[in-house]
Amino acid sequence: MKQNSTVEKTGVLAFLLGSVTALAAPVQGHEDHTLDVKTRCDAVKASVAEAGFSDQVTVTCKDGKAIISSDTYPDHELMTGIVGTNEQVPVPAKKYDAPIPLAPVLSETPQTRDAALGVAVNGVPIFDYTGGGEMTEEDLYHHQTRHDTYQTQQLDACGGHAGRGDDYHYHIKPVCMIAQMANAGDDAIIGWAFDGFPIYGDNNPDGTPVVEGMLDVCNGQSDEVFGYRYHTSEDAPYIVQCLMGEVEDLRDLPRTAPITNAATGRGAEPGRPPAGGVENLIFTQEEDGRRSMDYSYKGEDYYIRYRPSDAEDCYLFETKTVTNGGKIRTGEFCR
Repeated sequence: MKQNSTVEKTGVLAFLLGSVTALAAPVQGHEDHTLDVKTRCDAVKASVAEAGFSDQVTVTCKDGKAIISSDTYPDHELMTGIVGTNEQVPVPAKKYDAPIPLAPVLSETPQTRDAALGVAVNGVPIFDYTGGGEMTEEDLYHHQTRHDTYQTQQLDACGGHAGRGDDYHYHIKPVCMIAQMANAGDDAIIGWAFDGFPIYGDNNPDGTPVVEGMLDVCNGQSDEVFGYRYHTSEDAPYIVQCLMGEVEDLRDLPRTAPITNAATGRGAEPGRPPAGGVENLIFTQEEDGRRSMDYSYKGEDYYIRYRPSDAEDCYLFETKTVTNGGKIRTGEFCR
């Protein structure tokens, strides 16, 4: 995803929010009427445009939702530096449509999901911090150290990695994306959760620090404009870890399916984390679409490489992985 260099910080989002602040009321735990649907739609569009990502991310509002569409593939450095690799690489998604409700309703019960809980303004999905399957409600109140993707070195320096869907996504604060944002600052929205509420950085939008005890179990708090908002944080859970707003059906939220073998129609074999992690993992990209993840394990070199094939949304792979015992395998895989 290229950053839009022509977009300047116009202040559209600030104007939208400033014009309604006086109308905002504290959250009472039910439907939030502080902003009408059109104003919320405009706010979602402005959050993408002012960040500088509207050349690769589109926002359309219909049926009470803002749909943030992208290929989930950012233009910042990615994958490099991962130690606890799952031997999967990111492949652009065919089309990822992230629905953001424009009339959000707060709930009293946090909802969890073993998939994305929201999407960043550059179109990259945002997961909770864990990598061990869906958390129970009880799990939310205890740091899942063993499944912490940050502490187990499963993430790159940008806060993300490729998952089972061969998709790139964030598990903690997307620092490389934030560095690219044309409107970077405490008042900039960095993403939207699938319950309709915005995600901010470590501080409050006015620049004041988020003090201990201010955030709830989902890493959120009341917001005088949107009714509620999420934050990133230096300590676990690092980012939104559950949804405090209602969602019609969690099963309807988007997932990125794994790539499939063009010859057999079957999915690629999932990678298995090499015990103890790998060394010197580097992910390189060429302008013609060639990508390569190279790393070493117990003194031997391994790699996963792919390039676009002649078929749309298909790629020619060559791999030598620990999962496959170091055997070189080739094939065409498609979205």
